[in-house]
Amino acid sequence: MSVSRRDFIAKSTVLGSGALLPSTLFSKDVPKIPSAVPLYVLATNWGFKGNWDQFCNAAKHSGYDGVEVWAPPENEKDAFLSAVRKYELKFAFLAGASESNFSKHLAQFEQNLAYAASMKPLFINCHSGRDYFPMEEGKKIYAHTKEVAQKTGIPIYHETHRSRLLFAAHIARNYLEAVPSLELTLDISHWCNVHESLLDDQPEAVALAIERTAHIHARIGHQEGPQVNDPRAPEWSRVVEKHFAWWDAVVAARTRKKAPFITFTTEFGPANYMPTLPYTKQEIGNQWEINAYMKDLLQKRYK
Repeated sequence: MSVSRRDFIAKSTVLGSGALLPSTLFSKDVPKIPSAVPLYVLATNWGFKGNWDQFCNAAKHSGYDGVEVWAPPENEKDAFLSAVRKYELKFAFLAGASESNFSKHLAQFEQNLAYAASMKPLFINCHSGRDYFPMEEGKKIYAHTKEVAQKTGIPIYHETHRSRLLFAAHIARNYLEAVPSLELTLDISHWCNVHESLLDDQPEAVALAIERTAHIHARIGHQEGPQVNDPRAPEWSRVVEKHFAWWDAVVAARTRKKAPFITFTTEFGPANYMPTLPYTKQEIGNQWEINAYMKDLLQKRYK
């Protein structure tokens, strides 16, 4: 059955209201976070067009508990800190480096990590290394972050991200087995894309990653890409349920370990993560609405 552009827009508008929460995602087997343990769902400013005050205002009024952003440059530091205080938001930072030469990369990473830590975020999520760095070099990055975490008391996690050290499930497994202190930000959407699968053939690697996950990036990936066009669309139901099953296991593990808090960042991105129409480059979905929908799902599911 064909769907006209008018019908598509009308249907998308209804879905965008956030009122449609699929009942199949709320079974009695869903792990609930104890009432004494805070659940913090964080907003990303990726794709947001506006200043820090406008972003934090939008996050607060959308019902987020905080924000996760790349550590702001020095000339924006005061504006950022003022905005999160004004709107009473938790904040976490991303940190990383871009140099392809390992020595330069490590020096850049150390500088960026120290700067992020100086602002005392809730935690730091690292885009660590490059996918072509040998394991011995990667282990040096992890050793440094362990030292910084111990010195500052700030939790430091490492994201499962394409182009970084943990770009693939089997590679992450090797690192997790070699580095007992390594904790993850699980963005498993990347692995679905890298392995062109929902990882059913790598249960041991996924189970180990789940056990060592401390933070989750709540984006839905699929076998051919790191982001479905709209998680509310019924054709993605199996993929959505698979991601929630992974996240359920993380929540259960964090609860069992008596974690002081449990955190998610809703991280559906703008173009070119968000599919666009040809020629016009018009995004086919509303990024902020989709992320707010994911926030509602997470809050309803786990609390």
